[in-house]
Amino acid sequence: NVFCNPAFELEGEKEVVLVSAAVLLLLAALGLALVLILTCGGVLTDSEGSFSSPNHPGSYPSNSLCVWVIQVPPPYLVQIHVSSLTVEGPSPCLFDWVEVREQIEQSSVVTFCGNVAPPTVNTNSSTVWVTFHSDGSIAGNGFTAQYRAIRPGHESCSREEFMCDSGRCLLPVSVCDGHPNCHDQTDEANCSHKRKCGGQKIGPYGYLASPNHPGPYPHQQCIWYVSVEEGHVITLSFRNFSLETQDVCEFDYVEVHDSISTEAGRVLGFCGTTFPPDLTSSGPHMTVVFVADEGLADSGFNATYQAVSVLGTCGPSQFACSTGECLQQQWLCDGWNDCPDGTDEQSCGNSTYPPFASPCESIEVEMCQGLSYNFTSFPNIWLSIADQREAATLLGQYRVLMELACFEPLQRLVCGMFLPQCSPQGGILQPCRSVCSSAEQQCSQALDLFSFSWPFNCHLLPDSQDPLECSLP
Repeated sequence: NVFCNPAFELEGEKEVVLVSAAVLLLLAALGLALVLILTCGGVLTDSEGSFSSPNHPGSYPSNSLCVWVIQVPPPYLVQIHVSSLTVEGPSPCLFDWVEVREQIEQSSVVTFCGNVAPPTVNTNSSTVWVTFHSDGSIAGNGFTAQYRAIRPGHESCSREEFMCDSGRCLLPVSVCDGHPNCHDQTDEANCSHKRKCGGQKIGPYGYLASPNHPGPYPHQQCIWYVSVEEGHVITLSFRNFSLETQDVCEFDYVEVHDSISTEAGRVLGFCGTTFPPDLTSSGPHMTVVFVADEGLADSGFNATYQAVSVLGTCGPSQFACSTGECLQQQWLCDGWNDCPDGTDEQSCGNSTYPPFASPCESIEVEMCQGLSYNFTSFPNIWLSIADQREAATLLGQYRVLMELACFEPLQRLVCGMFLPQCSPQGGILQPCRSVCSSAEQQCSQALDLFSFSWPFNCHLLPDSQDPLECSLP
């Protein structure tokens, strides 16, 4: 209560000590690490200068909190250019981040992380706060940045960047990417020169490839919707596969959804240079997504798909449902009823699960029990968590949140992200945006007491109340 209500008074010196200790534990658990004496940051008042993360270009220390206050004389405004960035990511920057906050009536905040330096930031303020935060785990080389004072109306971008909205800068890869990033939408004008990708694929067989394959692919997102006739399933085979090498699939990757869209169905993700296995859908629809970030690019991939009949006389290596449908052996005992009568899931013993099988499992993490759902499924492709044991380990640092008055809305958000709901149609569901907004409304005041901003970007979550698109934990 004292954390969410600054006016709350406690009786007894012992209780004050206990609450103070609990608050410090909470900040450590959230990775916000309250630093009583800052060893980095400072006040910068020159007309131009530079600043960087601690120990740059070496690795920054864990649990860092640095705040730089940049002040130039009005009416001059602050312009910031980050020339290098290697900060644990990716978006929504839950662990390590750099934040630029303007000191104006309607405060503007820009937060970034990852391995790609953001575009130039032209602010609308003479005073800007830049905060660098790191948690207690993975560290990178940090960042270095330059700032200077500019006159109003003299906003500029670096030579390779694109400027719109009278001062907003975009990286080249964000121009003509199919997603308007500017309010005036000039970044999506005159884009006929850029090769399109994705689209509808209808027919018994076909071909998919990343843009410009076998050349380097651009920063782009492609979605293919593959459909075949009823009574058929789809087999997808990769012929070439070479994406940016990474430990977890968070920069460049391919997702394969066992459904007609990306909103439902079982999903598998692939990256790096290891060929994915042949994948077979459970029905006549499959959705393939290719995502490439702004960083390194490789030769990409190409794949073929083919419709396979499940009706008629079953072969010697197939399983016959009572309805006459034929199933491939890999569909037996995969945790899903592929036969209408469910006979493919009977007498399964301890069978293992082949590709596309991601069965629901009961939530075992104490902190996340008592939600509106009791089953989750892994892998969690959004946070790159392999299984529930890894999720429990990561959530261990949040246990002290259970003592907070605003724990309930925050629990729904954190658990919804780390142990997402297992969808009845297969796959997992992200928490709805309203879950995040509710937690922000009720708990951001607690963080404000320590000059920390809300660490989640709620706008990245689905804006829907449809239980088939997102969850309400």
